[in-house]
Amino acid sequence: MSLYDIPLRTLSGEPTSLAEYKDKAVLIVNVASKCGLTPQYEGLERLQQRYAGRGFTVLGVPCNQFAGQEPGTAEEIATFCSATYGVTFPLLEKSDVNGDGRHPLYIQLTKAADADGAAGDVQWNFEKFLVAPGGEVSRFRPRTEPEAPELVAAIEAALPAA
Repeated sequence: MSLYDIPLRTLSGEPTSLAEYKDKAVLIVNVASKCGLTPQYEGLERLQQRYAGRGFTVLGVPCNQFAGQEPGTAEEIATFCSATYGVTFPLLEKSDVNGDGRHPLYIQLTKAADADGAAGDVQWNFEKFLVAPGGEVSRFRPRTEPEAPELVAAIEAALPAA
């Protein structure tokens, strides 16, 4: 199954998939509201604002698998993200990214290796997967800031041709 065919749900429960983003660069990030890395929402939103007009989107996937740092309901998560960080990028429903209940999206994404050649389980909140148009995946670990030069360069290289 292609990444673009995997059934997804928005944070509000509407069915969706990555098919609508097939011609875009998409940065998929497992997010959490009560994590030391939560301030990365600011950088993610700046990336969204900077590149949205050029065929890019951030896609947040709330996850409560790391020290229970995303305990809220869909409504609480949406309110937190918009009120605290002004998030405008789409959020998917809360999902598991590791283990037996791993969402099929993450079954595919975790096959991608990071810059050191390591694939497998998501390490923590705010792990980033950049999906280029056509489905090629690049992986950036949680401590890589959203506006880190290597991530910005990868985004710019993945943007669809103007």
